[in-house]
Amino acid sequence: MIFLKENKINSTINNNYLMMNINNLSIQGNHNIQNSMAAICVAQLLNISNESIKDSLRSFKNIPHRLEHFLTIQKVKYINDSKATNVNAVYYALESVKTPIIWIVGGVDKGNDYSDLIPFVKNKVKAIICLGKDNLKPIEFWFQSFEKCKNFSLDLKEYENCLKVSEDVDYIYNMACNMGGMGFIENNKAECMLSVLINTNFLRASLKNSVKRYFFSSSACVYNASKQKKTFVEALKESDAYPAEPEDGYGWEKLFSERMCRHFTEDFGLQTRVLRYHNVYGPEGTYDGGREKAPAAICRKIANAKLKNINTIDVWGDGEQTRSFMYIDDCIKGTKMVFNSNSTDVYNLGSDEQVSINQMIDIIEDIANHKVSRNYQLNKPKGVRGRSSDNNKIFNDFNWSPSIKLYDGLKTTYHWIYNQIISGENTKKFTNSY
Repeated sequence: MIFLKENKINSTINNNYLMMNINNLSIQGNHNIQNSMAAICVAQLLNISNESIKDSLRSFKNIPHRLEHFLTIQKVKYINDSKATNVNAVYYALESVKTPIIWIVGGVDKGNDYSDLIPFVKNKVKAIICLGKDNLKPIEFWFQSFEKCKNFSLDLKEYENCLKVSEDVDYIYNMACNMGGMGFIENNKAECMLSVLINTNFLRASLKNSVKRYFFSSSACVYNASKQKKTFVEALKESDAYPAEPEDGYGWEKLFSERMCRHFTEDFGLQTRVLRYHNVYGPEGTYDGGREKAPAAICRKIANAKLKNINTIDVWGDGEQTRSFMYIDDCIKGTKMVFNSNSTDVYNLGSDEQVSINQMIDIIEDIANHKVSRNYQLNKPKGVRGRSSDNNKIFNDFNWSPSIKLYDGLKTTYHWIYNQIISGENTKKFTNSY
């Protein structure tokens, strides 16, 4: 007879009693406990001594690539389980993990049912890094999905996929791009530029499927870098994008896609609308993982500092670089307004409330009621020295101006991020890469 009780294996075979704590097993996980129990049964039937059995189970060396602990850096353990190429193997591997993990996956999808893995992913996986061929985020893990809409999980860099999602569609809002905050933009220029394929193929598909109106979300990163070298610069008007010297990588992708929209309107009659967003922020957005923008990152840092009773945060650059930040509600209102208009001009959509990073930290400190000192990291990506939005054109044409002050928007954003952190919601998100 053999059974498990209170984390101890109890076995009596041939009148020989053995007890062993599962914490003393060299390999962990419920499946390995079962394997160990089977090995104990066989060993006792062969009259192998209890001490030999225990010594073997304590010292057993797993084969390479199967839950193989091969490295520890700053208390972070690296485990190689690359032999786990089927759902059952992955199931038992995730089951065996006791602490939150970052899961690196890859390979080719074989049409398996992954539903058994979902509980482990939600409870144990902090982020997923996808390196294989089939690496699209499953719909059930989208941060935003809508029951009354068709929700697709497709690679929009492929023309056929753009054709599929634009079929029988009158209006398209293209806000898809592989991007993030300054750290991501400066270190992933090629990946940012590959988003050109999304806009190009979406425009082609829209024309093919007789889409009535097409929207493209551009960025303040299209502006000429020579006009953004001072901390408090003159607000950038739409014409300042030329002569062209945009942000390398991401900015070039946006500027090229703007021109593509313009020429599809001029040459083919496709109605396009383009807005240059200036640093959109707010709740329900990315706030960690390396793709977050400055407002979310600083909110997260100060929230964590408060929760952990820490009085120092890291700041990229000297903190004197400036931007204007637009709250998400203003962004949505302005976008709908321009999209539904008859104008095909390109417009800025942003705030003229220009502040330095240090000033924004001051604001969030006040909101959080937690003062911090600043560890300036001068070797980190900083972007242009200063940038602000000139809203005269959109105000004159539409009487539009931002309605939400920075303090009020940051207050809502900070409290949302703070509540996400304390509830652990960030551990339920995926991190996806091309």
